[in-house]
Amino acid sequence: MPPRGAGRTASAARGMIDADAAPGGAPEHAIPVSVLTAALKDAIEGAFPALWVSGEVSGFKSHRNGHWYFTLKDATASIECVVWSRDQARFPAMPDEGMQVVAFGQFSVWVKNGKATFAVKQMEAEGEGLWRKAFEKARAALERDGLLAAERKRPIPRFPRCVGVVTSADGAAMHDIIAVIARRNPTIDIVIIPAAVQGDSAPESLVRALERAARWGGADVLIIGRGGGSREDLWCFNDERVARAIAASPIPTVSAVGHEVDVTIADLVADHRAATPSAAAELVAPVLADIRLDLQALAATMRSALVRRARDSRRALDAVRDAMTRALQRRAGGARRELVTVRNDLRARATRVVERRRDRLQGVAGRLNALSPLRTLERGYAFPLSLDDVAIPRAALFTLGDRFRLKMQDGEVDATVDAVRVGETGEPA
Repeated sequence: MPPRGAGRTASAARGMIDADAAPGGAPEHAIPVSVLTAALKDAIEGAFPALWVSGEVSGFKSHRNGHWYFTLKDATASIECVVWSRDQARFPAMPDEGMQVVAFGQFSVWVKNGKATFAVKQMEAEGEGLWRKAFEKARAALERDGLLAAERKRPIPRFPRCVGVVTSADGAAMHDIIAVIARRNPTIDIVIIPAAVQGDSAPESLVRALERAARWGGADVLIIGRGGGSREDLWCFNDERVARAIAASPIPTVSAVGHEVDVTIADLVADHRAATPSAAAELVAPVLADIRLDLQALAATMRSALVRRARDSRRALDAVRDAMTRALQRRAGGARRELVTVRNDLRARATRVVERRRDRLQGVAGRLNALSPLRTLERGYAFPLSLDDVAIPRAALFTLGDRFRLKMQDGEVDATVDAVRVGETGEPA
């Protein structure tokens, strides 16, 4: 029988021999650094599942390779953290320096340098820190570009023929909108442009749906939205890309996201905001019965207006006719008086002209009478006339033996030329 304690001694000896023979147990069994860091990586990552860690963000850096690096610390310790670029889509915004956060991730060891790092895949700040920061950042960018200005808001068509709806094809919002519009006005066509309304792919899906609606151009108004949900579920409607696509839409838009208390960037940039999808349907679809009543009332108002217009026009026409009649009568009376005045004036002018011409004629007649040979005869003179009544004014025109007549005051005397004396000598011609 072996002495007491011999078994333990033998076991220890065998353990020393085994340890010396294990990798790294002796100089001749040294392992490479890379093997050690790989073993460390396996040990740490296997020992710690993904978990939530709380702390304060310190030394945040956004590297040119696209990754985020920072330290998460509390009063007595700190750990190095990284957010890989592929995981950043889950973050509403970068964390601020000194922000208190809870981060979800897993420890990992960088084999190349043996450094342990906490790889963060999700993060939440105290209160609404990250979400509020992302919201305000998007809001500021859109406001800077004038996309939130009230003057760019367009009115909703009063009587749309077709309503486009950008939402999930299997969500409750779509069924609510269809039911409300069908109840209020079944003549309106409804076209669903399906899109994802939550998750990482939702922003791109919503942008593509809005672009399809714009290219189609058949809708008179566009509803974009979804039913209620958590902040994370609704966050795609705070995405700046979605907001800019809504602003660029050539079709008037109504944002209907979540419940009445939920306000998103999409609500701010859309032409109109509705508290819920059902409220959006009520906003864009007037009640058909109300339209018919309004048309009947409008027709009655138009008939009354036409009757009043015709009566007023007839009265105005009668007044114009009476005024024209009076004006014509006044004009005719004035014309008659003017005609009498003109006629009297013409008569007076004609009388004066006739009198002036008569006086002138009398003067001419007096002068002619004074120059008339007959007046010479009245003074005792006589003048010879040929047998054909041609005056013979000179003695040289007579020939011996010529017969002529001698015109006197009270008659004529036939005579014959016995002698002719020309000049004062009295000698025969």
